[in-house]
Amino acid sequence: MKIAMVLDDSIDRPDGVQQYVLTLGAYLERQGHEVHYVCSDATREDITVHSLARNVGVTFNGNGLRIPLPTSRAALRDFLEAQRYDVIHVQIPHSPLFAARVVDEARRVQARTVRIVGTFHILPSGRVSAAATRALGVWLRRNLRRFDEFCAVSEPAAQFARASFGIDATVIPCAIDTALFADAPRSPRADDRLVVAFLGRLVERKGVLELVAAVAALPAPMRAGLDVRIGGKGPLREKVVEAVAAADLGDMVTLTGFVSEEDKPGFYADADIAVFPATGGESFGIVLIEAMASGSGVVIGGDNLGYLSVLGERSEVSVNPRDTSAFARSLARLIDDSALRAELHREQAERVRRFDVAVVGKQILSLYGERQGDSGPSPSPR
Repeated sequence: MKIAMVLDDSIDRPDGVQQYVLTLGAYLERQGHEVHYVCSDATREDITVHSLARNVGVTFNGNGLRIPLPTSRAALRDFLEAQRYDVIHVQIPHSPLFAARVVDEARRVQARTVRIVGTFHILPSGRVSAAATRALGVWLRRNLRRFDEFCAVSEPAAQFARASFGIDATVIPCAIDTALFADAPRSPRADDRLVVAFLGRLVERKGVLELVAAVAALPAPMRAGLDVRIGGKGPLREKVVEAVAAADLGDMVTLTGFVSEEDKPGFYADADIAVFPATGGESFGIVLIEAMASGSGVVIGGDNLGYLSVLGERSEVSVNPRDTSAFARSLARLIDDSALRAELHREQAERVRRFDVAVVGKQILSLYGERQGDSGPSPSPR
């Protein structure tokens, strides 16, 4: 099949949606399919990219995003006529000014010979975001009727699709290529301190300041036995530095800065406790499955619905980041109990298998309409 992965943002950015389409795209190419990335401004040359829109920066749902300016329908129509895709896979919510126009023009060019599917990624983190997405759902109502199938990366994301867009979406989780993270090497240790690691954007909803507060609330002797590593960059960096200094944690907390894709597995593998205390707005948790696959001792996260869909129901692996005392107690229990960490590690090493791209990719191909022995998608049922 010839497949177009369509997203409004640039494929160059290292965010969750980009990770989703790149991981799936690499899997699909290994299965013999041809994958194109249709997006806004981009510079990558190692994959087949079509940059068809210009972007402007905005902040939405606690994230810095780049959204497309209006794109010529005639130019899109000419592009789609030339490419003649078998499947167009759109990342949702999508812009009426770019991705929605790709869908509209694909139907005009190819009618029912192209299969159009969409993945819901978002889970709004507040009333403003929720209201905005409901309004967008109304705006896109006619466009959404042009799709053949929908999926969502988690049950909470599927509930959002029903509530805000009136869409029933099959739950197919995000995936990683676990082989890229397995057997990650651990760095030599200068001492026997326990490594507590955070990796993510230094923005409010990722919970980095809440982590610093929880570490500061631990008993002094316990803090002395920790090596806390904070990876990532973002606008809160100076506040994190100030919070570390104010709590006198400079001897145990290190801000490592940006961690490359190549270095991520090792960063996770070094962690005895990998902590991702996001406060909300998460539809899934790719960082959680990456850390599990890399061999982190135990992975814990904020008790938001998206992260819980990955972590499961055990109370030991989720925290309320805004309750500093409870957060600190959860950390203290894991720090004190090596047997519990080992038990949770074994469970998570098994749990992460369901998120491997070889498992998830087959579900995506089914969404595309591929059956055993097919050379392309089945005709649309609509």
